[in-house]
Amino acid sequence: MDLLTVITWFSSLAFIYFGMNCFYSDFIIAEFIRYDLPSYRKLTGILQLLGSTGLLIGLYFSPILLLLASIGLCLLMLAGFILRLKINDNFIQSSPSFIFAALNLFIAIKTYYKYF
Repeated sequence: MDLLTVITWFSSLAFIYFGMNCFYSDFIIAEFIRYDLPSYRKLTGILQLLGSTGLLIGLYFSPILLLLASIGLCLLMLAGFILRLKINDNFIQSSPSFIFAALNLFIAIKTYYKYF
């Protein structure tokens, strides 16, 4: 198992968890209220679940899907990172979104150089 596979599985499982929590977690619901974006909570969950599915399907069947899913999740997490900084969360509070943006950027770059 290579590094790309391990990181893709890690990211995918994490986004399945986070995506599901967007629908059921009181903490996540409260966070989206704190961000003043409660109407985007379900959309964010759907995008996270679609992205995680795209990572796994793309890993085994379609490199272009893997590339697109990883870029999409990277952009979603960059937006989350910027939002957290905008509402004055410190870097430590904002770091999970930054780390997942970097992980998915890594997946995108590795995929591009491996398959394209």
